[in-house]
Amino acid sequence: MTQKNISIGVDIGGTHITCAAVHIREGRVLEGTLSRASYRHDAALGVILHNWAKALNETIAKVDATQLAGIGFAIPGPFEYRNGISRMQHKFPKLYGVHIPSALDPLLAMKDDLPMRFLNDATAFAVGEAWLGEGKGFQKVVVITLGTGFGSAFIDGGVPVVAREDVPKEGCLWHLPFKDSIADDYFSTKWFLQEYEKRTGEQAEGVKVLMDKAGADGSVKSLFEQFGHNLAECLAPWLKTFGAEILVIGGNIAHALPLFEAAFRDDLQRAGVLTKISASRLYETAALIGSARLLDDAFWGKVAVELPNI
Repeated sequence: MTQKNISIGVDIGGTHITCAAVHIREGRVLEGTLSRASYRHDAALGVILHNWAKALNETIAKVDATQLAGIGFAIPGPFEYRNGISRMQHKFPKLYGVHIPSALDPLLAMKDDLPMRFLNDATAFAVGEAWLGEGKGFQKVVVITLGTGFGSAFIDGGVPVVAREDVPKEGCLWHLPFKDSIADDYFSTKWFLQEYEKRTGEQAEGVKVLMDKAGADGSVKSLFEQFGHNLAECLAPWLKTFGAEILVIGGNIAHALPLFEAAFRDDLQRAGVLTKISASRLYETAALIGSARLLDDAFWGKVAVELPNI
């Protein structure tokens, strides 16, 4: 393990950056080090980098720089995670082809170059959950994030698995064929909004609005139940094949778990899957913890060999 005890975990979203310092040895977020900055993902390169540096410098100023091992990023793909180069075009178009460490380092308030390491955002979330969250103490952990997209990761012994016979291609589920499309179209916000409009002819502003209606509206309640049935159909074969001990559910739609949990559990049990199910309690902190752990050299050595090639 690195001799320096502190790293900065970073969660890169389409509209904001969140970062915090984490004590790697003790596995805890350092109080008072959380920083944020906002931007548009399609802004100019300089605007994005300026805001990233602004948040990072605020966090750096709150820690002992001599103990700072580096920065870990939880960032969406496509991305060359080993090399630190963005290959995204649907998001952050101005970052395409940019080597992030070279572009960002001159803007940081540090005399010495800081090592920077990168991991898919959903995978970093899963690493955090397996290390210090609901998956702590379990060997085989599956984590899904339900929100604007369908994120997932398979964790074995704390390390993401992306290329093995007992996990789907790249260790993720979003691209798998499901019903008449792919899984991402069924396990994200857009499914709820489209399905609600199809059933009622009305539009809803978001899943939270539907959650609030579910108690008094049977048609909305059945919408969540259908989501649970669909999710079990998609996940059951992989939970069984992987031998998952626990499934951790994160993302904004995780707050709706009580509305689809019964249907989800019943269908899993009928499929012979007895995996424990838990909602995340770390929320976005999981991605910060997971990305910060990349600066543990021993852990990074295990993760780096599993990273997919772009």
